[in-house]
Amino acid sequence: MRSFAKINLGLRIGAARKDGFHELLTVYQTIGLHDVIRVRVGRGSGRGSQIEIQCADPRVPRDESNTCYRIVEKAMSALRAKGRVVIEIEKRLPVQGGLGGASANAVATLLGLERALRKKLAATERLRIAAEVGSDLPLFLVGGTVLGVGRGEQVYPLADLPALDCVVVTPDVGVSTPKAFAAWDRLQGLEPGSSDAADAALKGRSSTTTANEEMLKLTTSSASDRMNELGRGLSAWLSESCSSAPSEFVARRGRAENPLLWLVRAGIENDFERVVFPEYPELSDGKRALLRAGAKYASLSGSGSTLYGLFASREAAVQAVARLRKQGWTAQATKTLPRRAYWKKFLVSSF
Repeated sequence: MRSFAKINLGLRIGAARKDGFHELLTVYQTIGLHDVIRVRVGRGSGRGSQIEIQCADPRVPRDESNTCYRIVEKAMSALRAKGRVVIEIEKRLPVQGGLGGASANAVATLLGLERALRKKLAATERLRIAAEVGSDLPLFLVGGTVLGVGRGEQVYPLADLPALDCVVVTPDVGVSTPKAFAAWDRLQGLEPGSSDAADAALKGRSSTTTANEEMLKLTTSSASDRMNELGRGLSAWLSESCSSAPSEFVARRGRAENPLLWLVRAGIENDFERVVFPEYPELSDGKRALLRAGAKYASLSGSGSTLYGLFASREAAVQAVARLRKQGWTAQATKTLPRRAYWKKFLVSSF
């Protein structure tokens, strides 16, 4: 199974929750970079199921802390199956990179397990299990352009953007997501985990409405003004991008250019940049390098450390990769994956 990565088109951090998570509002977008997952099921020795993780990358855990391990435990129980499950992870994506690699691995493992067992979970059961294992797992059960709310686990398929040329830069640093959230709380003048942190974003909710503010109702009533601001921007951007007929869309500005201009005009940003860039100046340098190389839009993905830039053409992306590599950056050209392409390429067992 191919285990595709994601990027975040904007990310707002809202209220700290009583369960230790934060409210989030983001648009996930799957991209063509991927790991490869192989799942084998055989007879076990003894009662219950045995799970083995195989991976050449020493940074990938092989015990129950691995998301693939945890999702197999839950799925085997739900499917009432027994046996020895071997999961081989061929890592091509960075670890702690902000591309959702570990979460994508788990979803690929779940679907691979179903195929190996010749049993299927109901779609709602898959989503439930995925959300229990991690906040951004459910997006990989949807693919394409996906709205994420709650702690990121509540996912809603959006009208797909066309495939866009993308350059991914992977600096040689790892960013801890829990530490990034703690830094965000400190930036807001709050002690991480305090009751004040959990209540601070409840104040001053905007009452401004727009024609497409139904999307904002997907967020909780405790969403902050900052989240509302991003929600309005996303509503305006997505409603405009989806309102044109294909012939108008191509004729007016070109298939690749239009969505990039909407992104810039909407001012969509990733809140994590405010705390991650000061801690890791090389990441800020990487974003500037992408923009100097011709990116129409550049951003940190998730909490980092991966950065990405969206380009107007394949040629521009390839030229940017050559320029960035000469400057010492690890860069790859790829494309965003609309939903149909995601599933067509995901469910292939031979390479």
